[in-house]
Amino acid sequence: MRKIEVFIVEDDLRIIDINRKFLERIEGFSVIATATNGAEAKELLSVSQPDLILLDVYLPDMQGIDLVWHIRQHYRDVDIVMITAAKEIEMVYEAMRGGVYDYIVKPLIFERFRERMESYRSYFWQKAKTGTVEQEEIDRLMGRGFQPAKQKEAAMYMPKGIDQLTLDKVTAALDQYDEQGITAEELGKMIGASRTTARRYLEYLVEIGHVRADLVYGTVGRPERKYKSLPKV
Repeated sequence: MRKIEVFIVEDDLRIIDINRKFLERIEGFSVIATATNGAEAKELLSVSQPDLILLDVYLPDMQGIDLVWHIRQHYRDVDIVMITAAKEIEMVYEAMRGGVYDYIVKPLIFERFRERMESYRSYFWQKAKTGTVEQEEIDRLMGRGFQPAKQKEAAMYMPKGIDQLTLDKVTAALDQYDEQGITAEELGKMIGASRTTARRYLEYLVEIGHVRADLVYGTVGRPERKYKSLPKV
């Protein structure tokens, strides 16, 4: 799976450095360009062609939201996450109308940033799929967190040690390995969790009938369990 190429647009060089270092700690991302103003961002966009832009609202020569509409007009495949101190509700709604994937308010906290970036990473992988989707999947993609009543009810009865957010990450990762399956160790590295945590979630999915576990014998060492998603019925 190729890395997600990120373009940071922020007038504060210190914040650019923080964003870059945060992304270096999250698997699957690579910073390919930075800009400190709107004009520079427009110029670099034509050559960098990023997957994702981390964008501030307040730039020296324009409002970040104006750059959002420029991107929407000329680079429709580029996703945007606003990272800003702007809390005005009008700005948030304008960002939503511009199709911004997420809106993160400063000061930037790594755990919150990682959670949002991992959510985007799952979304990015999902975009690579082809074929058709059912209404439930459309609801999830459009709402990013919307849960039908049955799912909400099921979440209330999850066993101790299982939470919905991590479970969503696990199932999204499993979807990328439909054919060959994945081990607990591989999954842990993908979602930023320990092997033990990954195995706990995988075994829970086996228990409720969403995943199948097979023993795979390698050339050396003990056999390992590989997990595959079962077809949804």
